[in-house]
Amino acid sequence: MTAPQAFPRLVSIGILLLLGLVFASNHIAARFAFDHGTGLVTAVLVRSGITALILLGVVLWLKAPLQLAAYQVPKRWVWALGALIALQSLLLYSAVARIPVALALLVFNLFPALFTLLNWLLGGPRPSARTAGLIALIITGLALALDLPGQLAKPGAGSATFWAGVGFGFGAASVFAVALRVTEFKLKALTGAVRSFWTMGLVTLMLGALSMIVLAGGAGEGAGQWLSRSLHWPSDWIGWAGLAGLTLCYGSAFSFFFALMPRLDMARNAPASNIEPVAALILGWSLLGQSMSVMQLVGAATVVLGIVLLALSSSK
Repeated sequence: MTAPQAFPRLVSIGILLLLGLVFASNHIAARFAFDHGTGLVTAVLVRSGITALILLGVVLWLKAPLQLAAYQVPKRWVWALGALIALQSLLLYSAVARIPVALALLVFNLFPALFTLLNWLLGGPRPSARTAGLIALIITGLALALDLPGQLAKPGAGSATFWAGVGFGFGAASVFAVALRVTEFKLKALTGAVRSFWTMGLVTLMLGALSMIVLAGGAGEGAGQWLSRSLHWPSDWIGWAGLAGLTLCYGSAFSFFFALMPRLDMARNAPASNIEPVAALILGWSLLGQSMSVMQLVGAATVVLGIVLLALSSSK
């Protein structure tokens, strides 16, 4: 079978920019949903379940085998990836619910740097001086974007909600870096669409099973209370619109990305996908009234620049 012909580069970049905008819209819609009563687990369950169904259609359209045995990959690593993505989804949405969406995504976008460091710690190649410098640039920009000096200068060292949001975002980035490591070294034989279908399906299955345990009263007191608070449906039409929006945006962008990826020449064009935090910044300002100071904007631009340069360095 011959490989599909790549789109012209400008077309590929345009598609990646559009998908980045849709992914950012998913997080904006999620904030609306959370602010209007939607539970965290409810959002991830609905989003993952519908996305899994869409991805099933993509896999069938691509005529790729669904059975894991056809790819000779260990099933335990497929389950591990599902558990990691479920945790990453909960952590990232927890960050989005607490701090401005653009800041949550900027913290989450530390994952390429964390992935590089993780590979080094686990016996991979040592980061070059250029890579180390870019990681330092990203961290410096992030400190400015989060206004860490201002937060630390506040009485009580700033808002507990703010620091919780930053912690959740960093946790999501760390878990996603581990998930990338598992994908790269344990599940490379799985094609993107098939791997994503199984991942989204397992996220739905795991969170659905946890929800059933909670509803049956079988969870422990602390975990049961947290899950019970996270299983609410939206309280009004804005919450329902947010839930529908995050599901539609995430499911369509995720599915189109893996359907079109063979023709997008990702080795050359991947940096274009880093438009997501920028789009979230603009959408958060226009739709949610979330603004940033000049220093924070400079920091955000520095983070995005560092990520793009790191991606270009990796592709070379």
